[in-house]
Amino acid sequence: AEARGVLQAEVTRLRTELAHSQQELTGLMRDSGDGAGDDQADTGTKNITREHELALAANAREMLEQTEHALERLDAGTYGLCEICGRPIGKARMQAFPRATLCVEDKQRQERRG
Repeated sequence: AEARGVLQAEVTRLRTELAHSQQELTGLMRDSGDGAGDDQADTGTKNITREHELALAANAREMLEQTEHALERLDAGTYGLCEICGRPIGKARMQAFPRATLCVEDKQRQERRG
């Protein structure tokens, strides 16, 4: 129940963050116009700002997908079990990273493989 509450609060936060990012991106696109009268620094700043917002939105979207997957695992009764070996992930890891799907050992193996 505690994990579900944390995950549902995270879903709500991420959806709000995504909506905000979408508004920001819409504003940036609208304000960019044709760039007439902008010097190179203005154009560069606008591009960097737009790229930053796109990266934030992509990160939030990925975290939202992971969080929704964790809620699905709760419903299926597989939350807290490693998707590779099936062993319990560990309470400390789940508390630190409630979206975890792999135990520490399998996560380390995955990261070593690249």
